[in-house]
Formats: sequence, C-alpha cells, structure tokens
Amino acid sequence: MPTPRMPRLTAAHVARVHRDIPDPGPVLIEGYRAATEADYDAAIEHILATGPAPEAFWVFCYGSLIWNPPYRFVQQRTAVAPGWHRSFTLGWDYRFRGSRENPGLMLAIDRGGQCRGVVHQLPPETLREQLDSLIHREMSMVPTAFPARWISVRTPAGPLRALTFAMNRASTRYIGGLTPEATADVLATACGFRGSMAEYLRATIEQLEQLGIHDSYLWRLQDLVAQRIEAAHGGHGDGGVE
Repeated sequence: MPTPRMPRLTAAHVARVHRDIPDPGPVLIEGYRAATEADYDAAIEHILATGPAPEAFWVFCYGSLIWNPPYRFVQQRTAVAPGWHRSFTLGWDYRFRGSRENPGLMLAIDRGGQCRGVVHQLPPETLREQLDSLIHREMSMVPTAFPARWISVRTPAGPLRALTFAMNRASTRYIGGLTPEATADVLATACGFRGSMAEYLRATIEQLEQLGIHDSYLWRLQDLVAQRIEAAHGGHGDGGVE
C-alpha cells in the first residue's frame, strides 16, 4: 500500500475555524419537509425489496461513512464505482456543518468519471437494524436530494452491487459548476453543531490516504482550504491555534 501523504490541512487549521454551535434543530427549506418515521420505514422497505439477499448486502462509501459509519459491518473492501465521482454538490447545509450565516456544502457522488472508496458488508442477522441507523442519518429531508440507489462497483475480490447515496441533479439542492476555489471558500468558513467543513474534509482525506486512495479533487481542495484559513487566521498548520 502506498505511503500516506501528509495533507497541508491539519488539526491546527481545524481548531482555528471550530466554533461551539448548539443544534438549531431541523431547518426548513422551501419545497422540503423533515422526514418522518413512516418515511424512513418506506425507504428501508424499498431498499430491501430491490436489493440482493441479506447475506450479500454491501454499502459503497465515499465520504463520512468511511470514517464514521452509523452501523456495524462485518467486512470492508476497497472499491471503485465507475461512472461516478466525488463532488461537493449537495447544498446548502444550514445545520450539521454549516449555518445560515455560513452554509456548508456536503459531499456526494455525481455522474461521470470514477470514484474510489470502500464497501461495507452489513451483517445479515441485524440488517434491518443497521439500515435503520444508516437511513436516519442520510435521509433527514423529503424529498431526499441524494436518494439511495444500487450501483455496480469493482473490488479486488470481484464485482458487486452496492447501495449508495448519489446526487439527484434534478434536485433544487444540486449545486453544480462551482470551481475548486469557490468550493474552498465555503469549506474554509462553514461550521455547524457537528463541526466544521474543514474538519470533515480533513477526516475524509486522512482516511482515504490510510487506505491508499489518492483523490486529486479532495487533495487540491484541502490545500486551498488550508491557504484560506491561514490567510484569515494567521499561522501555518504545524503549530497551535493563534
């Protein structure tokens, strides 16, 4: 496995932009409503009805599910999703890692290219329980802007069908066409009750590097975000908070 690279964006950068923000609760967005237990149950039923047998149930992970999964899994493999790429195209986040003053952008997979990530195999004996935890985290609004769907992935042990959450370009929450510089402007300032976008980006980069996955898009973003934090707060990434 390749030696992990050291990103410019460090814990010191993250500390400079962290703010303790209370949870504002569900944020209303025109055309959307908060998901209910009935919505979660319906989503789980659809996934189970359209998916493979429980003993062959895999989830493709490209962002926070890699380093902070809400479920238990029994096996992990690296995987490639042809026809999809990572992109900060899901907007706007006014609660979790953003606010009304500084909204955040969330990572999704969008059409085109390919995405390297991991797949998790969920335990068949507690599949519904694990799916319940997953859907509650990933589907907070209705209609969802990045619905669960089955995609084909390649792994070292062979091809699989895996569940993932892919961007719906028809959604009003789809933010397309942002330059890396404009995206970095958002990621360097947004913070919500779960933490900052800088923290999210750093955690994703670090975990991918540990897995031997070099993502040029995220690598460029972390450098641009670090530059912006240094310009706004002073100092570099190798020291304490200034």
